[in-house]
Amino acid sequence: MASEKDVLDTSTGKPLVAADQNGQNAVEDFVDPWNVHTSSMKGVDYDKLINKFGCSAIDDSLIERFKRVAKVEEVHPLLRRGVFFSHRDLHVILDCVEKGQKFYLYTGHCPSSDAMHLGHLIPFLFTKWLQEVFDAPLIIQIADDEGYFCNDLSLEKVKEMAVENIKDIIAMDFHQDKTFIFRNLEYMGQSIGFQETLARIKKQDTFHENRSHFGFSDSDCMAKLLFPYNQAVPSFSSAFPHIFKGKTDVPCLIPCGIDQDLYFRMARDVAPRIEFLKPSLMHSKLFPALQGANSKMSASDPNSAIFLTDTEKQIKKKINKYAYSGGRDTVKEHQEKGGDCSVDIPFQYLTYFEENDEELEKIRQDYSSGAMLSGKIKKILIEKLTRVVLDHQTRKKSITEDIVRGFMTPRQLVIDF
Repeated sequence: MASEKDVLDTSTGKPLVAADQNGQNAVEDFVDPWNVHTSSMKGVDYDKLINKFGCSAIDDSLIERFKRVAKVEEVHPLLRRGVFFSHRDLHVILDCVEKGQKFYLYTGHCPSSDAMHLGHLIPFLFTKWLQEVFDAPLIIQIADDEGYFCNDLSLEKVKEMAVENIKDIIAMDFHQDKTFIFRNLEYMGQSIGFQETLARIKKQDTFHENRSHFGFSDSDCMAKLLFPYNQAVPSFSSAFPHIFKGKTDVPCLIPCGIDQDLYFRMARDVAPRIEFLKPSLMHSKLFPALQGANSKMSASDPNSAIFLTDTEKQIKKKINKYAYSGGRDTVKEHQEKGGDCSVDIPFQYLTYFEENDEELEKIRQDYSSGAMLSGKIKKILIEKLTRVVLDHQTRKKSITEDIVRGFMTPRQLVIDF
């Protein structure tokens, strides 16, 4: 097992730094929607990222308030285990619920491959739970414009990918009567509300602010400068008059990966200028690549990801061959010193997908003490992820074109505003 890893700048392919597992010789972590740089095999330092981004930690007191307001005995595993770790103005949403006021959920996905991977599931799994707990309407944006502008793909291919990705999303059992899914390139031209909201946002953001927010260069196509505004628009209820009956003051909560925060910082900056409410956010940690937590799982690298189309054989091969291990170099050393769960990818993945807290803690103790070897924890993960993926594939088979169109038809949802 290698003791050092080269951390690559994804824009140049050159090493940023050679760093050991403890992050020695580390450079500052960098996270945006397109790149993740960290020198530590433990992944991004999220405490530092909270300070850098200016968001707030989701602490124990906030979780306790969440439970009281939501009237649940326990929160979702992704929340209680700190996968969703930071927020912007979550208290505003909880205040609304306490006052008997309604809010809506918004999240999204950019189609860049035929199949979604496990990392794509995380915001949707948590969003589904939020929808059920709060009985909230949900807006899901498919950013096919971004998929086209930022990848070497034809429009036809992006549309094909979008349809498959939408089926993956629907297969997570969202409520059709409370969920509206749309593709930007299809819906934007049909909706006056969307276009008017977009115009208001664009007018209030300058070229200097755009460059400052997103760092686009002179060589980037003009479309890249514009599509972030499309992603900001669903933060405001004015974009969906058919759902919110023309109301412009319905609060919005956005569960998303921390790498997406940049778009909504811009939306929150603009909101007071156009007399709209700032959207609230809940951020998740980045789902790590198989090769280690120093990079996130990516659809562009098939060996870094477990895809929702993978077979049982492919899942087993990828985990056994590519999953970074926190185990020791020899069985004897491992039994003496134990494994390092803080860098072990099989254990990290189990924190997302093993719902039983007691079982997860037993695995942690056994692996950390050396009683459980790396092969065993990989075997546990293979069995868990195989069930997750194959169950998903079964549900997806039942998603017809008519069902897809039902979710994507602009309509009044059952939630009355």
